[in-house]
Amino acid sequence: MNILAIDAYAGFFAFLQILTFFFEIVGAALIVYGGIKAAYLVILLEFRKIDIPYNRIRMNLTSKIVFGLEFLIAADILATIIAPTQEELLMLAVVVVIRTVLGYFLEKEALEFKIT
Repeated sequence: MNILAIDAYAGFFAFLQILTFFFEIVGAALIVYGGIKAAYLVILLEFRKIDIPYNRIRMNLTSKIVFGLEFLIAADILATIIAPTQEELLMLAVVVVIRTVLGYFLEKEALEFKIT
């Protein structure tokens, strides 16, 4: 390989690492934002007696968690391109499966809130 190809290869992996980190930050930020917003609304509901039902607060929190998990799964998929060892690939596969199952059940719960 010539030096130009090695530089392009290293640049590509650096770019993937930046994208992976960005998706992880966005996913975590969505989950944290949803949690803070839900806690704030619960406090308002309890102390100021605002007219928002708990189910709406839970539905909003659940949707933020599911959306954040989708960004975290995208980051994991990008990380599989970077991860060269079989052990890292297996670990990422397990994490993606867990997050996908969790997202599925949270989405199912959110649909139940819309129905009721």
